Amino acid sequence: MAEVRVASVSEFGARSARRVDADGHRVAVVRIDDAWYAIGDRCSHAEASLSEGEIDGAACTIECPKHGATFSLTTGEPRTLPATKPVPVYGVRVEGDDVIVEIP
Repeated sequence: MAEVRVASVSEFGARSARRVDADGHRVAVVRIDDAWYAIGDRCSHAEASLSEGEIDGAACTIECPKHGATFSLTTGEPRTLPATKPVPVYGVRVEGDDVIVEIP
């Protein structure tokens, strides 16, 4: 497993997402207050960038900006149609100001 520093904590707002490239993987890193998530950035339905979608902190989901499918930030499973296939999830942690994603 590779651990890749992808960003600084200071680059994120309290409820924000951004796309990063981690060891050849396109990843959406999401911050919801003090919780951090990392999932595949490509919607499994239409290849849109999930990091550009709406974050629902209460439901712990992110919405595809293209067709509105939502994905669980913890499992990568789609919660709404039109997506039917999950996206990958990655381990993520913060060390000081460094955001680190674990790539299998």
